[in-house]
Amino acid sequence: MNEIILMTLSGKDRPGVTAGITGILANFNVNILDIGQAVIHNTLSLGILIQVPTEAGASNLLRDLLFRAHELDMHVRFEPVDPRDYEQWVSGQGKSRHIITLLGRRISALHIARVAEIAASHGLNIDNINRLSGRVSLETPSNTEKTKACVEFSVRGIPADASALRQAFLQAASDYEVDIAFQHDDIFRRNRRLVVFDMDSTLIEAEVIDELAKEAGVGDQVAEITEAAMRGELDFNESFRKRVALLKGLDVSALDKIAARLKLTEGAETLVSQLKALGFKTAILSGGFNYFAKGLQQRLGFDYVYANELDIIDGKVTGEVTGEIVNGERKAQLLREIAEREGLRLEQTIAVGDGANDLPMLSIAGLGIAFRAKPLVRESAKQAISTLGLDGILYLIGFRDRDGI
Repeated sequence: MNEIILMTLSGKDRPGVTAGITGILANFNVNILDIGQAVIHNTLSLGILIQVPTEAGASNLLRDLLFRAHELDMHVRFEPVDPRDYEQWVSGQGKSRHIITLLGRRISALHIARVAEIAASHGLNIDNINRLSGRVSLETPSNTEKTKACVEFSVRGIPADASALRQAFLQAASDYEVDIAFQHDDIFRRNRRLVVFDMDSTLIEAEVIDELAKEAGVGDQVAEITEAAMRGELDFNESFRKRVALLKGLDVSALDKIAARLKLTEGAETLVSQLKALGFKTAILSGGFNYFAKGLQQRLGFDYVYANELDIIDGKVTGEVTGEIVNGERKAQLLREIAEREGLRLEQTIAVGDGANDLPMLSIAGLGIAFRAKPLVRESAKQAISTLGLDGILYLIGFRDRDGI
């Protein structure tokens, strides 16, 4: 009867270790049932689950492996595996899998422990842990914009209460000032092709209508209307028209002045350039204004832009907008239309925004991300990023720092 043996090898990493060990296995016609290898700080850990044919002679194989491991200055350990245990392990391969992504300026043992504790308490078993962020020098200050840390957990199982699990991760993220994403690991996660963005306070660090109001000398009045809308006293369209009406008479030169001082959000340029290099389609779906969104399109190369059109006559803002207002429902509709145009399913899309009017598109996208959003939006969206810049989104699609193009 064939024997099943789990072999684990550890020691200093160097070229030729895996080749030397598997070469001996090949000489004995061994069947590889499972294999995994990791290197942490130049230390190799290699595990191989093997099936040894009866005629090969397990004792001779183990003897040769011990000699080879000694020559390589490696530690080796053998453990027999009961065939019934093996079959039980095989039967679990079809279980649902998820990806937990832990992001922050730095990651400590406390963060890892909390994520692992929450996963275990909800019946999830960790299969793999990988670092997606680059190596950090000890001389680099922590908790600065120069630092990024990300660890990805592959977990197996179905949580008994998905809502409770999500709340636990949200609470842990808030307690420890990190971000924790939980995604189903399926073919769509690995095949996203379209990313759509809100503009104000997402791609840029400003609300353009507030900047316009300051230039027009009506900043306080616009702020009052915004507050009324947030209290639910006005819907988006009504509040938007009231705010735009206050801009009547503003000289068009003010738009150029504002555009010149707008600051891109941390990571925006990196994210968009990497997405384009990877073949993603990108779009701006904004409740702001086309004048500024088109400028971002020219600067960063977005494929689509939809925003509101300020009416301008004789070099002056009339206080009105032309065409259909881009509100929350319109953003969701545009996401559907662009996806259909590109021949994509909604599961292949990503939507990013910070405001309540972004929730409709965040809810229908395959991956909806609340970026540096208010608590209500953060709790309502599927995922949230608050600690890193926009380029942290790359980690959620499995991108590693070393994959930079």
